[in-house]
Amino acid sequence: MAFLGTTRPSLWRPNKGILRAALLAAALLAPSGVMASPVTDELKDAQLRGSATFRYLGLPIYDAKLYTPGGAPFSWSEDIGLQLTYRKNFKKKALVNSTLDEMDRIGRSAPVRNQLDQCFKAVTKGDSFLAVSDGPDKVSFWLNGQKTCTMSYPGIKRSFMSVFLGDNTRSASFTQKLQGR
Repeated sequence: MAFLGTTRPSLWRPNKGILRAALLAAALLAPSGVMASPVTDELKDAQLRGSATFRYLGLPIYDAKLYTPGGAPFSWSEDIGLQLTYRKNFKKKALVNSTLDEMDRIGRSAPVRNQLDQCFKAVTKGDSFLAVSDGPDKVSFWLNGQKTCTMSYPGIKRSFMSVFLGDNTRSASFTQKLQGR
């Protein structure tokens, strides 16, 4: 047994570099509600209401999270935060055009191409856009925590957010999960 006593301590020696890397990874992977973010700064008592993954032809395109004040049920009369975390790379032009196409398709078009051009940037896998409404006529956008712009237009909150949360979205089950139903 003396043999075990002399060899056992040398089997595992803590590596401080690995320990630091593990702690950093845990901090980066912590739930978004734990760390400060624009949604908690911009939306009073923001709490996660629902989440869903949007798929096209079975392929995951983005993960979405809906934040409401106090985690209350979704309501157009309340300000909301919508976060999209992309699973694919997309060019800015594709994001702008697809958003405008969807707004047209659901009957909520608005002449905001120039504003979307300023707000949207190209995204790569893992990038997150956050949109937070401020009343019915303003929506502010952040890309990976950095504010990109504020869009202003009569009814822009409903026009833009209806692409994800409206009655005529591309996927009713996605919208229901996102709304926490």
